[in-house]
Amino acid sequence: MQLAQLEALVAAARTGSISQAAASLFVTQPALTARIQNLERDVGVQLLVRGRHGARLTEAGRAFLPFAQRALDAVADGRLLLAEVEHGATGQLAIGGAPAVSTYVLPAVLERFHALYPGVQLIVRTGHSEEILELVLREQVQVGLVRDLQHPDITAIPLYDDELVLVTPPRHPFAGRDEVGLAEIAEDDLVMFDRTSSYHELTSALFRGAGVLPRAQMELDNIESAKKMVQQGLGVALLPLIAVADEFAAGTLGTARIAGTPPLARRVVAIRRRDAGSATGIVAALLAVLPRPAASVAPPDVESAG
Repeated sequence: MQLAQLEALVAAARTGSISQAAASLFVTQPALTARIQNLERDVGVQLLVRGRHGARLTEAGRAFLPFAQRALDAVADGRLLLAEVEHGATGQLAIGGAPAVSTYVLPAVLERFHALYPGVQLIVRTGHSEEILELVLREQVQVGLVRDLQHPDITAIPLYDDELVLVTPPRHPFAGRDEVGLAEIAEDDLVMFDRTSSYHELTSALFRGAGVLPRAQMELDNIESAKKMVQQGLGVALLPLIAVADEFAAGTLGTARIAGTPPLARRVVAIRRRDAGSATGIVAALLAVLPRPAASVAPPDVESAG
């Protein structure tokens, strides 16, 4: 059973004429007659009676007609939906995000996206970058927002550099200074977070490279907890700038540059399966509202942050 056969039957029933039905579908009369005959052969019953005064449905044809019409309507609705999906207007979008991205970047991104495409159903999965990579590879999410990972089966679009900055209580002696040495930081109470994350490894590697061992460490499982500990005066920390920009602006946290070290950062990227092809529809719409390098958070002014 083919759509063209259903279209032929519906057109003949609507017009009551084989010739008019053929003209409405831009086919010849023999072609239209063949389609109806093939449909009757498929269903095993005569659907249309042809005579000198036109064509009319048999009793079986009248019973079958609503189903044929619904099938055509369903296909038309499906085509319309595909057109909307292609232009980002509707559909379902599954996104995976690493913890810092999901907490500090994704909410604002999805607010903008939802305002533009309210008909799209959003699904968000969170996990460490390696976990999101696996979700992308298994096609459980269409886009992953993670630190820059190398894998032959993905493509990556650079978004922004996630810089780690020294964070202090607002009245800490370090706050407002131009620079602070790693040895001085190591003599303070250091707040660390999430031993399984790349942030922890970046911080540990910084001290190891300088041959410095922090005097005391407090280890927590997330950035927000670490930030609260610093705000309460329980130590200093190296935290993602994107996580503390609001506190810098409000003056509830202080900062200082770390002397003798280059900026400590990791690149955040959007990843997709390499075999997914060029981004279209709602995926392209999401990529269009994601932050790019020019939109990265600027480092705070040390004097104003003190």
